[in-house]
Amino acid sequence: MSAGSVTLPRWCAGALVAALLVALPCGVAQARGDAQPTPAWQVPVAPHGAEYARLQKEAQAVTITRDNWGIAHSHGKTDADAVFGMIYAQCEDDFARVEANYLTALGWSAQADGEQAIWDNLRYQLFIDPAVLKHDYAKSPAWLKKLMNAWADGMNWYLATHPAVQPKVIKHYEPWMALSFTEGSIGGDIERVDLAKLAKFYGADHATAVALAQTVPPTWVEPTGSNGIAIAPKLTADGHALLLINPHVTFNFRSEAQMSSDAGLDAYGASTWGQFFIYQGFNKHIGWMHTSTGVDAVDKFAETISKRDGKYFYKFGDKELPVTSREITIRYRAADDSIKARTFTAYFTQHGPIVAEANGKWVAEALMNRPIPALEQSWLRTKATDLASYMKVAELKANSSNNTLFADDKGEIAFLMPQFIPKRDNAFDYLKPVDGSNPATAWQGLTPLADMPNAINPPNGWAFNTNDWPYSAAGKDSPKRADFPQYMDSFGPNARGEHAMRMLTGAHDFTKAKLITDAFDSYLPAFARLVPILVKDYDGLPASDPLKAKLAGPIGVLRHWDYRWGTASIPTTLAVWWGDTLWNEVAAKAKASGLDAHATDLREIDYIADQASSKTRLDALANVVERLQRDFAYWGVPWGAVNRYQRLDDSIHPHFDDAKPSIAVPFTASRWGSLAASNTHQWPGTKKYYGRSGNSFVAVVEFGPKVSARAIHVGGQSGDPDSPHFIDQQHRWATGDLRTVYFWPEQLKGHTAREYHPGQ
Repeated sequence: MSAGSVTLPRWCAGALVAALLVALPCGVAQARGDAQPTPAWQVPVAPHGAEYARLQKEAQAVTITRDNWGIAHSHGKTDADAVFGMIYAQCEDDFARVEANYLTALGWSAQADGEQAIWDNLRYQLFIDPAVLKHDYAKSPAWLKKLMNAWADGMNWYLATHPAVQPKVIKHYEPWMALSFTEGSIGGDIERVDLAKLAKFYGADHATAVALAQTVPPTWVEPTGSNGIAIAPKLTADGHALLLINPHVTFNFRSEAQMSSDAGLDAYGASTWGQFFIYQGFNKHIGWMHTSTGVDAVDKFAETISKRDGKYFYKFGDKELPVTSREITIRYRAADDSIKARTFTAYFTQHGPIVAEANGKWVAEALMNRPIPALEQSWLRTKATDLASYMKVAELKANSSNNTLFADDKGEIAFLMPQFIPKRDNAFDYLKPVDGSNPATAWQGLTPLADMPNAINPPNGWAFNTNDWPYSAAGKDSPKRADFPQYMDSFGPNARGEHAMRMLTGAHDFTKAKLITDAFDSYLPAFARLVPILVKDYDGLPASDPLKAKLAGPIGVLRHWDYRWGTASIPTTLAVWWGDTLWNEVAAKAKASGLDAHATDLREIDYIADQASSKTRLDALANVVERLQRDFAYWGVPWGAVNRYQRLDDSIHPHFDDAKPSIAVPFTASRWGSLAASNTHQWPGTKKYYGRSGNSFVAVVEFGPKVSARAIHVGGQSGDPDSPHFIDQQHRWATGDLRTVYFWPEQLKGHTAREYHPGQ
């Protein structure tokens, strides 16, 4: 946006829109004594009233079929009918997660979780303003309004027919709320705002700011991870394109579902709880897999601030522009269970909201905030029928955080970058705050799709992404790094990418079975690099060194290891515990070492290999041996005995217990190059490793004359521990035994557990 534009940015338009919509000031005074009308979202559907009757009639137009894995197949005459059924079924399966996602997205979670959530709510409300979203809903196209209306109706019908369910905050969902959560990736752009710095700027006390800045060990941070592979017909045994869909996210972060209508909708796959579109999946003709991207589409601008006559201004070129402000009131649940409020004055420049102060400058955060086109794009791509129609939808340019792997029944494949990529001056390093007073740093519109490092129908016949850079997406036929600005990637290569390249290069005669086998290939390229260095360190020790005898057994095992995981593998246990110990020790040093900031995923591995001392590497192994002997009485522990999957309940913040049932998991965290991943570590009170993220939904799709697929969902479809579908897929998940997907009506015959209308 230019400095002279008269169009208000979304973040400073809220007060004006609120005045137009409700004729009340934006924000709520903290100590008002006059009674306020009860918001519509706090008034539940009245039993057997007019709205109840309307929803009941709407429900009769929807049929939900549950297959014998508990997966919901929702069908209706219209797309809106399918949305109603799909979201109703989600609520049946895990209303707590549906609710939690919207409390987070709206910045309302403090009303349920208490005062500690205030700062996260403020972070969201800097970008998400209900008054603006209501205005957006009012101006949305009619077809999209119908879907949002059906979404709210399905949620409200669930609550109306399940009076025992007591929502924490929202008792009546309104259609505009769907616009707060339009992009299905985990950890959206807003969460990149540093919470501790934000809280400090907006008045948090020192203790709160320090607490928010506390971090967990680096190996506890869940790796950014997903895998997508597209195979062209020329490399497949049957001449059909294939697609691997393998998101690595928090376990049970998404639901598995099919939604179809007589209006042409027929999509199957994973949908993030509370959203009414299939985020990663396929329809009769195409498939799409999203992987978190390394493109830089979120930037910080250091603003030069001055104050005159009690008002703030910021410098832009030779001008002094006014800093705008908006009152934001955060309601929170107090210790006595009452609802209290805290009001903040938030500040904004043309770049975005102020989120921190550093070196005497205010820092503004710029990111995509386009809810209408974002929701349009998320929905319309599920109805695309080929690459051309998918790319037409992509022209909405409202996907900022995900790459896409694509395949279709015409035999076309592609690796695609996110479509929201601001054009910038490549002379500046946007991984650091840039000078907001310099007009040359400003965003210069959006990058045309043709100017992005995509790989469309590459001659080699395959494309992949493992959250690495785009410059290896199609092997030798990949885009060239030198041809694109540096902001096109901030990740660089990674170990999973090396693994995928190793398997794909020169391969042919792919089938669904082969692609599944490759998706669970056990090779660990990071350790293939690191372990020989460790063995060399050991061989260089003098015979008199105490470690020579202490480590003789473990080194002997590692020396002859084939660098493959397995539940019976003792060297996998030694290597992972050793690698994790080193990773935690060197992570900060690696970040400060001057290694390429655009190659973050290999930075720690490079540091361990090239800059850590022999003593550091050997001492880490000695530490591991001591811990294994202390906790398990022997250092030679099989990997499956310590690396476990456990689902005790449906807590969003899970807990683990060594004394309770769990199953062995053969694969490792993704940082070591395992494509199949469970990002495990020890938790408070446990000696064993448990995971809460990694392989969540895995599918392999074949685009033959009739699309077919096999899939698996971590644990099970239901969030109810008493449901037969709470952990019914766990053994298949751990062994890579993908089940048949019942996509076609004839496939459901003989595999149907129940068919009903919502509310029955």
